[in-house]
Amino acid sequence: MVNLPQISEAEFEVMKVVWKYAPISTNEITDKLTKTTKWSPKTIQTLIKRLVTKGALTYEKQSRVFVYTPLIGEKEYIDRKSNSFLKRYYDGDITAMLSAYIEDDKLSQSEIDTLRSLLHKGTKSKEEN
Repeated sequence: MVNLPQISEAEFEVMKVVWKYAPISTNEITDKLTKTTKWSPKTIQTLIKRLVTKGALTYEKQSRVFVYTPLIGEKEYIDRKSNSFLKRYYDGDITAMLSAYIEDDKLSQSEIDTLRSLLHKGTKSKEEN
């Protein structure tokens, strides 16, 4: 099991771009993030450097351009972070988490319908095994 680095919310935004478009250059990352955030190019470059230092990204220099690829998978990262959130705040009980969201009206009807569909699919696949 690979030890996942602690990634801030801002660093996570950079990772989402890299996961989606890798391999991707510094300029391409900066172009994409300046369209969706108010960050300066210098801030984005700092976030990229932090992610390299933390072991979340690696790079290759192609002539005068740095090209980045992730060292951790998006699904792996999100799955592990979701599990740790669930354990930390709901003692690993997903039913308690969903109940809290439903009771506080944090889920729309569309989200509830999607969850129902996912649960139905999960039940079907377990019955087939």
